Amino acid sequence: MRKPSKVVVVSQHYPPDHSTTAAIMAAIAERVAADVEVMVVSGMLGSAKPAAPGLPVVVEIRNWLPGKSALVKRALAEALFTMRIFFALLAQLKRGDVALTVTAPFVLPYAVVAAARLKGAKSALILHDLFPDVLVMAGLLRSSSLVGRAMRAINALMFRALNAVVVIGRDAEKLLLSYRGMSLDKIRFIPNWTTLTPAIRPVSPDNPFRAALAARFVVGLSGNLGFTHDPDIVFEAARLLAGQSDIHFLLSGWGIGFDRLKEMQSAAGLANVTLVERVADKDLDALLSSADVWLIPYRKDVAGVSVPSRFYNLLAAGRPVILVSEPEAEAALTVKENRLGWVVTPGKPDQLANAVKQAAQGPDAAMAERAVAAARTFSPDRALNGYAALIRELLGGSDAGQVA
Repeated sequence: MRKPSKVVVVSQHYPPDHSTTAAIMAAIAERVAADVEVMVVSGMLGSAKPAAPGLPVVVEIRNWLPGKSALVKRALAEALFTMRIFFALLAQLKRGDVALTVTAPFVLPYAVVAAARLKGAKSALILHDLFPDVLVMAGLLRSSSLVGRAMRAINALMFRALNAVVVIGRDAEKLLLSYRGMSLDKIRFIPNWTTLTPAIRPVSPDNPFRAALAARFVVGLSGNLGFTHDPDIVFEAARLLAGQSDIHFLLSGWGIGFDRLKEMQSAAGLANVTLVERVADKDLDALLSSADVWLIPYRKDVAGVSVPSRFYNLLAAGRPVILVSEPEAEAALTVKENRLGWVVTPGKPDQLANAVKQAAQGPDAAMAERAVAAARTFSPDRALNGYAALIRELLGGSDAGQVA
């Protein structure tokens, strides 16, 4: 008798890794495992788990994870990992299975889709970042370069072979449909979700992250600052507001952008800036409750390329946001549609400083309530049920549909 089809979730990042990608992929794998057999192929040390009723089995693939700043070593490590994944999938996949992966590292989907195609399995991609557009946006690659054109050619082949692409932002649809291999019926919109319980959290002077700050109004920044983010606009806005003693910038995070912030603060020593290293998950609620408004600073051309997962937890904390991005980007659309804060043009620190001054004029209880209400619409159950419906569709079920 032929074994029932299974789902193979492929992710370099998986618990015990604490990254957002790891948490998202684990939640999806565990929800889908409630319905069908799920195997996770992970590149994270210590992630392997034996089969258990209703839970995915996790197979660990040998992997090397150099620091993000070691670009050459990182590229080599990701190429080796992708090659190992390809051969592992050739051994594990069979006709009728579904392979689900994510764009981290960016070469991983190519191997997953190719292996699925060779084995007669179906494939689905969760599009967190669109390459080479992310590299072009970060100034690391020219759009017209040979590498850029080659990546888009490979993308066209991949999108043609994929059975479904999950986008976490509505703005990605236009860019995807520019590829001849992509069609609207393959696209599913399933936004990410909050990990904090949505509720208004009062600003308290006893908050451990706020207690040492004398300023009345605190501007926060939290999370990974990668190639798509602009730390300079935040620091320049803080410099422009250095004379405003009632406004203070509390900047926390990691990544190359946060390293850049540390370099600038080391040189300038702004009295209105405090830097905090990445906080533990158990302290995230306190951190997000410490600021009056939160910043998300993107470089230009973010629309369709990247969506900030941190955005939903900022809303869950009942805080307005100041978003640096184009107005057609997913987070900007949500801010404008629900009146949750301000959208600032990328590369304009004076605009950012003015938005901070507007926010500091006084608390807006209605905006806080709208933020919490919006956060409730981005619930884990809604998103994960969307993934479960997509998997049932790909396995031959009948109740599939796009999650709006």
